[in-house]
Amino acid sequence: MKMADLPLLFQGALMTIQVLLASFAVSFFLGSLFGMLTAKRLKIPVISAFLDVLTFILRAIPFFVQLLIVYFVLPDLLNFNLEPFPASVMALGLCSAGYVAQIIRSGINGIPISQWETATTLGYTKGQTLRYIIFPQTLSHILPLLNNELDSLLKSTAIVSSIGMLELTRVGMNIVSRDMEPVSVYLTIALFYIAMSSLLNLVTRTLEKKVSYVKS
Repeated sequence: MKMADLPLLFQGALMTIQVLLASFAVSFFLGSLFGMLTAKRLKIPVISAFLDVLTFILRAIPFFVQLLIVYFVLPDLLNFNLEPFPASVMALGLCSAGYVAQIIRSGINGIPISQWETATTLGYTKGQTLRYIIFPQTLSHILPLLNNELDSLLKSTAIVSSIGMLELTRVGMNIVSRDMEPVSVYLTIALFYIAMSSLLNLVTRTLEKKVSYVKS
């Protein structure tokens, strides 16, 4: 691999990080909303049942199929054009939201009922109880699971290269097709992913330690 190709790979890695952060923001927002509304003490009869079905569908359909639906099927049905970046973020965010919803829901359900009852006795509304007491505790418990989902999301960003998204993997494929040196290029790409995954793990481990310190 030529040294002149490294800046291209760095640009691809930067785009990968942008896709990752944007899609995780979508995933965490939707997943938190879905997870809260399907938790045992927060269910809304019809809405919660619908969200249960929706999150099951998001987890049942492979990400690659969801990507193809978002990029090809939706624009065709609704008669509009969709660029690779928003399509990638939408597909990644929706797919991951199904898993984040499960994580959030299990975290909320794992909080003892006595916490809810004590908050009600003190005059907290259900919304205040969730915001100030339940959700902060939930986040501290599920941070390792969210770290795993974020790591999985990073790996899934490689799949968006199939729709022409110029992230790290796609840039590497373009370099290989030009220079015909797959070994050095793909090994370098692997090192980039290891570095990005290590950085994510470092950030989440730091957050876990801070949360543990606050709890103690």
